[in-house]
Amino acid sequence: MKVKTILVSQPKPKTETSPYFDLAEKQKVKVDFRSFIHVEGIPVKEVRAQKVDLKNYTAIILTSRNAVDHFFRIAEEMRFTVPDDMKYFCQSEAVAYYLQKYVVYRKRKIYVGNRTFPELTKLIKKHKDEKFLLPSSDKLKDLIPEELNKLGVDWKRADLYRTVVSDLSDLEDVFYDILVFFSPSGIDSLFENFPDFKQNNTRIAVFGNSTIQAVEDRGLRVDIAAPTPETPSMTMALEKYIKEVNKK
Repeated sequence: MKVKTILVSQPKPKTETSPYFDLAEKQKVKVDFRSFIHVEGIPVKEVRAQKVDLKNYTAIILTSRNAVDHFFRIAEEMRFTVPDDMKYFCQSEAVAYYLQKYVVYRKRKIYVGNRTFPELTKLIKKHKDEKFLLPSSDKLKDLIPEELNKLGVDWKRADLYRTVVSDLSDLEDVFYDILVFFSPSGIDSLFENFPDFKQNNTRIAVFGNSTIQAVEDRGLRVDIAAPTPETPSMTMALEKYIKEVNKK
């Protein structure tokens, strides 16, 4: 079956140069965006119950923009002035760049990893005497605490935000040729909104092994998977698939 419509389970890109817009134009398909999950801040009262005292830490480990936003939100709500000599360990350049929203970049001690958490631990290892705080969501990849424990550093996790299922009830009678997912949480949201979902002719595109597993655990079929050596990005995987099926 030919592909005419795609729903990507993420917010619409803010930049006009997104490869999804190029895909829509080149392949003459309609691409819509909708967040299947969203993030909500955990109230300061619940954070205090985790026995988190911000003044006890000399370094912050930031793995995402959400972590940045909610660390500074909680600091403000706890009336804690973040000291100028606080060290920031950012998982990627994108996270470090986003940090500028809250601090004067050139006046701070900021250490930037090369995208993956194991890469960031190489920098953390060089500063083993710091007391690290890890602002986190309620859903944290096992890899992160495992890597930090391996280093033997003094660290504490603080759940500052949680992943929540979005209300998709307005999509009940809307059908797409391809649904695109990037996390197991997106699959959970699909079934929480539509418990009787049947795949039928809908193609499912997924990014990452954990998302593939989540799809298969629900008895669904994975039609498009990324990353692969041939298609390292989701848009490349979609384009390859669309070219093949729309040719027929």
